Amino acid sequence: MQTTIMDRVPVMFRATDPLTQAGVAAALRTRAEVELVDDAAIGPDTVAIVIAERLAEARGLVLAVRTSGAGRCALVLGDIEEGDLIAIAELGVRALARRSQASPDTLVSLARTAANGEVALPSDLLGTLFTQLARLQRNVLEPRGLDVFGMSERERQVLRLVAQGLDTKEIAEHMCYSQRTVKTILHDITNRFQLRNRSHAVAYAMREGLI
Repeated sequence: MQTTIMDRVPVMFRATDPLTQAGVAAALRTRAEVELVDDAAIGPDTVAIVIAERLAEARGLVLAVRTSGAGRCALVLGDIEEGDLIAIAELGVRALARRSQASPDTLVSLARTAANGEVALPSDLLGTLFTQLARLQRNVLEPRGLDVFGMSERERQVLRLVAQGLDTKEIAEHMCYSQRTVKTILHDITNRFQLRNRSHAVAYAMREGLI
């Protein structure tokens, strides 16, 4: 089936070295499935592809592109350690691939997967991820009233009320909290997920299926 302009995924990318940056630009510029966008055109539908050798190098780039407004993120790493998987998920990365397998077709597939709100990672790491998530949920999150997305039920409820149009005072009355508590909850959410304001927080939570 022929790709139409409406089907094209808006994509931006960041790499830790100029050679990779130039190579990826050349590879993706000719692909009909994606549209490379500059910083001025970044929006919630934009997929950011970050390419680095290790997670430590990629972390700052991922946070930067998410803060710039890109709604989805895919990550390509040269070295993926088992202990990185939870940290990668916490960064909001939707799709993950090894750098050794990152052909132009792979990059396009990652972009489309992330744009569709789906998740992709190397098949040999799936079992490891599920094991780590179960351990994290059982030992760390459940005792704190959180889930694997790092959001508590009361935070979800506050965002649901914001989405319904209630202001801080109305939310506080509805939940029997002080207005200061409501403001603190919203501040914690926006800081934790690198969001700009409460409207951005609601949009993020709805996009990620959290509310």
